[in-house]
Amino acid sequence: MESGNNLGYSYYMPKGGLLSLKTLCPGNCCDIFGVFNRYLAPAYHHDRCERSVQMKLYTLHKREFVMILLGFFVALGLVILIGLVGPPITWTAETLASSLLNVTENEMASGPFVLPSPPLTAYHQQLWLMAKIETRNQDGEAFEKPFTMTLDLYGSTKGGVVKVYEAPTQKDRRLTCPDQGMCNPITLFHVGFIDFNKYYIAIKFFGLESTHSRYHIKNIHFFFKTYNPSFTQLEISFRFLYSLTTFVVTSWLMYVLRKYVIADWSIEQKWMSTILLPLLFLYNNPALPLMFLMNSTVPGMLDAIFQVTFLSGIFLFWLSIYHGLRQVERRFLTFYLPKLILVGSLWVSAIILSCWQKLNSTRDPTYNLDMDTIKFNNLKNFFVVCGVTYLVTLVYLMFKAYSELRSMPYFDLRLKFLTGLMLVVMKISIGVTYMRFGMDVIEDHFVADLSTKYSSSAEFMAFYGLLNFYIFTMAYVYSPSTSATLQTPSSQITKDNPSFSMVNDSDEDVIYGSEDDESKMPLNHHLPSRSQKSNKSNNLLHHDDSD
Repeated sequence: MESGNNLGYSYYMPKGGLLSLKTLCPGNCCDIFGVFNRYLAPAYHHDRCERSVQMKLYTLHKREFVMILLGFFVALGLVILIGLVGPPITWTAETLASSLLNVTENEMASGPFVLPSPPLTAYHQQLWLMAKIETRNQDGEAFEKPFTMTLDLYGSTKGGVVKVYEAPTQKDRRLTCPDQGMCNPITLFHVGFIDFNKYYIAIKFFGLESTHSRYHIKNIHFFFKTYNPSFTQLEISFRFLYSLTTFVVTSWLMYVLRKYVIADWSIEQKWMSTILLPLLFLYNNPALPLMFLMNSTVPGMLDAIFQVTFLSGIFLFWLSIYHGLRQVERRFLTFYLPKLILVGSLWVSAIILSCWQKLNSTRDPTYNLDMDTIKFNNLKNFFVVCGVTYLVTLVYLMFKAYSELRSMPYFDLRLKFLTGLMLVVMKISIGVTYMRFGMDVIEDHFVADLSTKYSSSAEFMAFYGLLNFYIFTMAYVYSPSTSATLQTPSSQITKDNPSFSMVNDSDEDVIYGSEDDESKMPLNHHLPSRSQKSNKSNNLLHHDDSD
């Protein structure tokens, strides 16, 4: 027995008799020795000895990287251009109180105001009614005034007009006027599903008489706001197209990975094929038209859950990859559970934020978050704390990964590719999150206007296109290389270990290939093939017969 303590392993020197016995056995029986070859690897004294299927990432040249990134940004630019020329997300109709019948100047502070809505269809999705009070405040004094309103909502049917909600609708509101002229808009009611072709709203105000006597209410601007039906059709079309593309990409990736054992898949390939691509399919939600066919909040809430779950899956993917590249032993309790708790806190708070208003507006269309300010602010603060904790953890794992793996060619390339695309997604994700949730005090109608803050469909197209193209790009780059799919699976299992790296080659040769293709061959390319072993065995048998 020879010792290999310096190398981290030990072995026995084969004897002549055993060698002769192996060469004399039939070809099929000799294959049993090859079954255990993948397990007879040196026991390295660190935590990064991992075998995985060779990815395209290892075999791409510089020009191929440039073409992939160029295709990513061109596709993203095309969908943004479609959004720029597309319809606006919301559609608004304005009605002045002075134009209503039986409303005099003395009744501007109280009403009643009877407002007919514009004709509506299911493609309008939701309906908001907002009010902006215009005063003749000449001195520019800022003021706030709480008041009470009563609202009766009626729906028009073929048989006549019916009252939609029988529950009492007396609600408190707060008027805020920062300077002279227009006051801040006030959300009066929100309907989450269009049940009728037309609505009639009767509104009365109480408690604004003193404001009218001092600042003189000049007029009241009422705004009916809905989704633009043209945008709804655009959303349905593109989300169905993204769903179909996701299904095709998922099927293709599973097809090229089918010949390899799951244990040989890299951590990126496992995440892409089993988690991120299925979640992306749900995120695009091919069942979106059910929202316009069912008079229920279930389809809308499922769509919100799918979106939040997919974004949480991306966050968990980033943590797992940056940590998993440094650690092969990934047990659930020590590796995944802490990350699930952190990302799960974000998931729960985001689900509550997105579904809170939908559930309450279903029971009461005049529901306003001003009634639940304390609870909502506590939930918002919890979400912000979890978000900051996640960013700190992610930055820490990034620095640890780069400090330990940046000089190792295979790992350095994986880190650069992951980080480059991640930064693009992070910038837009943080921008959308800040735009929707904010870091300052949220106004009263924040959640009711959550989906109406886009000025055009370009932002919607950019966000959906970015996430879809991000996943598609990673699925292509992390898929098995062309040489791996053409050869036998066992010959393309790469040891992702620094000790196997070509330390004498430059990073350019290792990553993008050299004049000879040695750097792009599998690590066991020097071993004889099965046919060579068979020929050698036949030659030995022939030699023994001649003797």
